[in-house]
Amino acid sequence: MEMQGKVIIVTGAGGGIGGALARAFTAAGGKVVLTDLDAAAVTETARAIEADGGAVAVTSGDASSNEHIDAVVALAEREFGPVDMYVANAGIGGAAGLAATDADWEHAIDVNLMAHVRAARRLVPQWVQRGSGYFLSTASAAGLLTQIGSATYSVTKHAVIGFDEWLSVTYGDSGVAVSCLCPMGVDTKLLRPDGIDGDDAEKLMQNAVETAGDVLTPAAVADAVMEGIADERFLILPHPEVLKMYRYKGSDYDRWLGGMRRYQASLMAPTGS
Repeated sequence: MEMQGKVIIVTGAGGGIGGALARAFTAAGGKVVLTDLDAAAVTETARAIEADGGAVAVTSGDASSNEHIDAVVALAEREFGPVDMYVANAGIGGAAGLAATDADWEHAIDVNLMAHVRAARRLVPQWVQRGSGYFLSTASAAGLLTQIGSATYSVTKHAVIGFDEWLSVTYGDSGVAVSCLCPMGVDTKLLRPDGIDGDDAEKLMQNAVETAGDVLTPAAVADAVMEGIADERFLILPHPEVLKMYRYKGSDYDRWLGGMRRYQASLMAPTGS
């Protein structure tokens, strides 16, 4: 996909991967609408892009809300024209296991999965009529592998990849391109939130990610995305080793599960003498 002149919506654009993607898209000539639950953060991202001469509009709200999705699409159409790409990037973490409540699960499913479903429901039919459109999801390597320490995160990221696969199979021959971004560790507040000192489960999850491979900058992830969407590649893997791990998992599931249990045990083992 060529970025020049394209109208793009990016959710979760107040910083991290979403902010880096917005900067990369505008630098390549895209016209970007930014949204985030954190109004102050997304406004600051927009100001930085405007200072660099980028074409940007900004709003804030809940990316999982049908009403907000409608409002963001309307803003994009009013400011720039029909939407060419939707980047479903907003997401939440959480170290919830079996102790997670129904409300915890519902919140994770709503933000990490249903936000994508609702956005696709809103835009894909008009892309099919037009014969072109692009849906980019930020999932995670946790959706291809799993996430030690967090059931809600791992399960919803698996679901996102399944939904993206379905979108590609169902609409790929109708002009709708789909890409799924699956990084491991990225230096964002999702990986390194404030105030987790006393939360052993969150520290376990963070340690698992940080010891599995390099922790990339959001800008490095954005570079990988730009390369991936230039080829309209489905899986975008900023950490190439994820593909090797995924193939190993599929070749011998029981051996892989045993290895993951040993890895988890090593993370939980006491350190020092």
